[in-house]
Amino acid sequence: MTTKKQPPAKRAPEEPAGRPENPFISTEFFSRMRDYTERDAAFSKEIKAIGDRGAGKLSTDARTAPSLEPLRGVIKKGLPLKDMFGRIVQGVESGLWEPWLTSFGFELRGVNYAKTGPRNARLALDISLASKATTVFANAGIPNWRSLVAEDCAQVQIEKPTEKTPAKAYAIFWLDGAD
Repeated sequence: MTTKKQPPAKRAPEEPAGRPENPFISTEFFSRMRDYTERDAAFSKEIKAIGDRGAGKLSTDARTAPSLEPLRGVIKKGLPLKDMFGRIVQGVESGLWEPWLTSFGFELRGVNYAKTGPRNARLALDISLASKATTVFANAGIPNWRSLVAEDCAQVQIEKPTEKTPAKAYAIFWLDGAD
């Protein structure tokens, strides 16, 4: 036995922990994964990656977010979504906002209803497996839309599944009327 102390083991310099990567942002990866994974398992993996990465906060206003472009042009209930957003910001036809948004998979989570001042609405887009927006994005050829939306949104909320309810996930956007 030696009485000489051993030098401490050299450690690799630690890189600062940033946001983890979400491989599902790549359409190629998503398509390849979907070839070998059934639908529910693919959804679970994507939602886990979204939850780990969190919201990207790249474009939090629903009127300008690039990931929502396919939705903004769709007409439901006689009006395109981009016009609905405009009416919310203007503060007109407030009784119709929630039914309009529901047909696209959005919930109105909060809004300033005061007659003066900006609306500053908080919108939650359902990014769950049974989301109403899935069809629109599928028709536009965007299979990994959930990951793309999560990069633009201000916040991601994921509710774990229970025995009676499936997993729910939402991407939170804003309608800032202070333009």
